[in-house]
Amino acid sequence: MAVIMSGMARRFPLVLSIICCLIPARTSLAHMPDVSDGKVPTLAPLVREVTPGVVNISGQGRGKEDNPHYRDPAFRQFFDLPPELERQGQAIGSGVIVDAQQGYVLTANHVVMQASTVQVTTKDGRRFAAKLVGRDPGTDVAVLRLQGVQDLKAIPIGDSDGLEVGDFVIAVGNPFGLGQTVTSGIVSALGRTGFGKQGYEDFIQTDAAINPGNSGGALVNVRGELVGINTAMFSAGGGNVGIGFAVPINMARRVMEQIVQNGHVQRGRIGVSIKDLIPAVAASESPTFTEGAVIAQVSPGSSAEQGGIEKGDIVVAANGRPIRSAAQLRNKIGLTTVGDRLQLTVERKGVAHHVSVQVAPANEMTGTRASTAAAPSRRSARERRAGSWN
Repeated sequence: MAVIMSGMARRFPLVLSIICCLIPARTSLAHMPDVSDGKVPTLAPLVREVTPGVVNISGQGRGKEDNPHYRDPAFRQFFDLPPELERQGQAIGSGVIVDAQQGYVLTANHVVMQASTVQVTTKDGRRFAAKLVGRDPGTDVAVLRLQGVQDLKAIPIGDSDGLEVGDFVIAVGNPFGLGQTVTSGIVSALGRTGFGKQGYEDFIQTDAAINPGNSGGALVNVRGELVGINTAMFSAGGGNVGIGFAVPINMARRVMEQIVQNGHVQRGRIGVSIKDLIPAVAASESPTFTEGAVIAQVSPGSSAEQGGIEKGDIVVAANGRPIRSAAQLRNKIGLTTVGDRLQLTVERKGVAHHVSVQVAPANEMTGTRASTAAAPSRRSARERRAGSWN
């Protein structure tokens, strides 16, 4: 045994030297930033610039008591309870100053939807009473206006249409009521839809943590521009799992403009029913494009028919912006100001056509003023089968 150990001891330096030669130099530093010039990469300057434009929102209001016992008629009758019970509640969320001169703040609709009074606190601790200008449940966007404002700082509005998957972003908000917090990540996906929310969906997906209380806060790019309003997270247990969603700022801005001007959002329509372009169909019928929205039906006498749109056309661009899906086209039509014209690029039998259609008012307005509830949408059986008219 001693002889064996002695032999191993003699060979150990040789083995060690071979292993060291096989290990690449500076392996431990492969993923470390280069700090040889004395500068450490940091987001601190960006954070200092944008965080004054993010505010905390607290609201007081009354909502329905969500207790399963209260939904039992026998239980209510036995205890002589009214048909609906209300409870006093408090909403906590975040908001973004987008107009420092006028005091306008963008936030999420679900943060303030049941609040009768709203108070806004800035990063430096100042508190302002806020007036609910209006809200739009369809996009989960609400607009507040601060009273008696001075020396506010707004976050510059960016262009969410220019985002790409992989772009770095930071999320700023008030998670769990702890105070202002910053998280960072990347854009994980674009154009997310189908999450059961009513209305218009075109979410930015990010892995920057968006926890309860972050709703209504800012999603900012590395240039310090506002590109989204944080609205939701996907989680089975209530905590962050790296899947958060934000309303694109281009959509939120169009909603805000209508709310400020009219107190509500008036949806537009051109008289078409649309559906997604199926890749298999695109490969066989339209080799030029693999994304877009297919015109399923055209309403007789509509502006779409007058503009020359036909059933089976594939809409691939609107106002020069690519259209990836039916949901994106629906958003574009619905949030275009009534009376304006949409410049659509459609492909028909392999040939591109450019058509101009005027956006007409929908049958009913959606969204709410500060104190007016929207009427529920009613669609015919034919419309439910074919998809909504846009």
